[in-house]
Amino acid sequence: MKRSKIIYWLFLAPCLICFLGFVIIPTIMGFYYSLTDWNGIRDSYDFVGFKNYKTAIDEEQFWYSFGYTALFTFCSVILINGIGFLLALLVTRKFKLANAMRGVFFMPNLVGGLLLGYTWKMIFTKVFPATGLPILGNWLTDNKTGFAGLLILMVWQMSGYMMIIYIAGIQNIPDSVLEAASLDGASGLKKMFKITIPMVAQSFTIGLFMVLSNSFKLFDQNLSLTAGGPNHTNEMLALNIYNTAYASSKFGPAQAKAVIFFLCIAVISVIQLTITKRAEVEA
Repeated sequence: MKRSKIIYWLFLAPCLICFLGFVIIPTIMGFYYSLTDWNGIRDSYDFVGFKNYKTAIDEEQFWYSFGYTALFTFCSVILINGIGFLLALLVTRKFKLANAMRGVFFMPNLVGGLLLGYTWKMIFTKVFPATGLPILGNWLTDNKTGFAGLLILMVWQMSGYMMIIYIAGIQNIPDSVLEAASLDGASGLKKMFKITIPMVAQSFTIGLFMVLSNSFKLFDQNLSLTAGGPNHTNEMLALNIYNTAYASSKFGPAQAKAVIFFLCIAVISVIQLTITKRAEVEA
């Protein structure tokens, strides 16, 4: 018994050491730096308490970026999970190209965020205006179309990944349940809302959490697609924190924003997981 415990901790030790070194310690250090006036360059810095938090709370651009990010996350969660689920329903039907389509839909997720951003930037600034349609011109120079462009990019990238999660959930539904429903005369929509969706509830919990966290933390795509422009109107919260730290050399206030950001994501994620877990029990 004692030997098995030693082996258990030996296998677990590398993970614990990495988690401690790359998550716990940096988090503690980050909170400490949020209480100082460090500019990221000089070795000396003074302890200023919660002054940086007051500076962050009083900054209008910070709250604008927060609201922009929250709206973007809300739209992303609905669209990505909805499209991902519909794609999963499509490719789990039995036809010849089903497996090939799974690969095609999943491929955008394999491309890096910066590369995706620059690719779509070329599409919005070069391809769209070439069509000659006024509605497709100057997409990244306007707040509303810039928001839509970033949303299109995110949906295109992540829908295929969510599709894989929902495929796993759909394939776990016993065929006997669906066959029994068909024998009872249930229509396709009834089977979807009464059987498929409730029995895929666990997949929805995972999908909602992943899209929620990824959308809130979105940085690469925002930087490469619009860089927050024009005039910071398309600046998401992660980019706002980055600009505060590296463009303004205010690492203390930037770290205070990051701590506030972390706490907000943690609270929202816990609420989402609690609600969706209850839905699983009810299903």
